[in-house]
Amino acid sequence: MQLRELGAGGPMVGAIGLGTNPLASFTHRPTMDEAVRLLAGAAELGVTLWDTADAYCLDNTDIGYGEWMCRNARASLPADLRERIIIATKGGTVRPGGGWEQDCSPQHLRDAIDVSLQALQTDCIDFYQIHRPDDKVPFADSVGALAEAKKAGKIRLAGLSNVSAQQIDDAMKIVPVASVQNCYGYNHRGPEQDGVLDKCRELGLALLPFSSFGGVAGAKDLGASGALADVARELEMSPQRVVLAWLLQKYERMIPIPGFTRAASIADCAHAADVVLSPEQIARLDESPV
Repeated sequence: MQLRELGAGGPMVGAIGLGTNPLASFTHRPTMDEAVRLLAGAAELGVTLWDTADAYCLDNTDIGYGEWMCRNARASLPADLRERIIIATKGGTVRPGGGWEQDCSPQHLRDAIDVSLQALQTDCIDFYQIHRPDDKVPFADSVGALAEAKKAGKIRLAGLSNVSAQQIDDAMKIVPVASVQNCYGYNHRGPEQDGVLDKCRELGLALLPFSSFGGVAGAKDLGASGALADVARELEMSPQRVVLAWLLQKYERMIPIPGFTRAASIADCAHAADVVLSPEQIARLDESPV
């Protein structure tokens, strides 16, 4: 698989990453052993960026499950492949009763980073992101906790998720940011419209699109008709692979992180990095559906 830079001067990872939320947070999630095998199989295909979070779990009694899963999967790999895996985790979300709430207070983030260090069994986290800005906490205070952890050597790279272009600028004044992880896909073009894609290009940040297929429900109907269906038929490949190829051709530091629970789906989408869409096909996809 082709490699892409995880932010200006950052490590090189496979152009297609993997989001682990479905493997850890769904009530019908696979077993730990099944998830470890899926992640190991993805690594063998060149999928070397694994995105997780302390909150990828069932509820607040299960915090850290996604991190344990990634840790176990990486440990199962041969040494040469294990060294290429980057585990990206996130903090600032809590799961009381299985809900999703924000706590990006500096103290919570400090504590969460220490718990993630234990879950990942490391003294320095590869890549740590603020999960989502917390309206109750000044954004600069939350980012300051990442700067503090980076200075202390607890995290190597800092990232942001679910942020605006202005918040990216604000964060960059406090800590070097490697990437932005926002919702971006065929039916959700937010980063193209709100300035986030342009801001990432301007600053050389990696952009990690999540929910590129529209979530579990959206993925079932993706490419049922219209330009995406036509292009997928022309190329004799799945609409999902076409969407990832379309995203990859928009920016050299675009690294989609689709989530999967099936090995066949991972294998199909890993090949998106090999697809070259024609300018005419890209134009048709750009014009539809929005």
